[in-house]
Amino acid sequence: MSIALVIASHPDDEILGCGATMSRWAGDGSEIHILILGEGITSRSERRDPRAVERELEALKADVQRAAKVVGAASAEVLDLPDNRFDSIPLLDIVKRVEEKKRAVRPTVVLTHHGADLNVDHRCTLEAVMTACRPMPGETVQEILSFEVPSSTEWRAPLAANAFLPTQFVHVSSAHVEAKIKAMEAYRSERRASPHPRSPEALRALARWRGACCGSEYAEAFEVLRRIV
Repeated sequence: MSIALVIASHPDDEILGCGATMSRWAGDGSEIHILILGEGITSRSERRDPRAVERELEALKADVQRAAKVVGAASAEVLDLPDNRFDSIPLLDIVKRVEEKKRAVRPTVVLTHHGADLNVDHRCTLEAVMTACRPMPGETVQEILSFEVPSSTEWRAPLAANAFLPTQFVHVSSAHVEAKIKAMEAYRSERRASPHPRSPEALRALARWRGACCGSEYAEAFEVLRRIV
């Protein structure tokens, strides 16, 4: 049994990026843990004031737990890094938070953001993960995968160096895709209607397209950032 740690910037990124894969792996007996670094709301206000949106933050944390339960995660933790302001924090401070969770969980595989997403927090998260998971003696992490997040990965500037080019596909069933959609719908403040990239219709279409890329009916796609065999 593998232990997977999903490290995401904001509530819902973990579901958008690998919700169907988590559902499949949990069903196969793997242990899934989720770490969400940022609170996910305060960038919508003119000034950051968590106290002014305390009720909304608590509701979002509750949604995280509901979504995690749908995909079969063993745990989900939400930290308080400032939404869309990760670049205002020393990278080392983010690395320390990732390292703390990694020591507690001792994952064999880590899933996180693509390094060129439009969202700055996603980019900082990837940098922190790669630093925290550097391959030192005794390191438990043997594989690091990056996922795509609809409404961020595809919205970046279309430069060749920024492209998300998947090198690993996880076959998933229609039931896994529907679990992903149900988990996304648990996010009352984050779900969107069609034709938004986060809508159920768009998520089903992406799963079909990634399946078509690898000869499957449905799949989720990843870039292999490191694999030690």
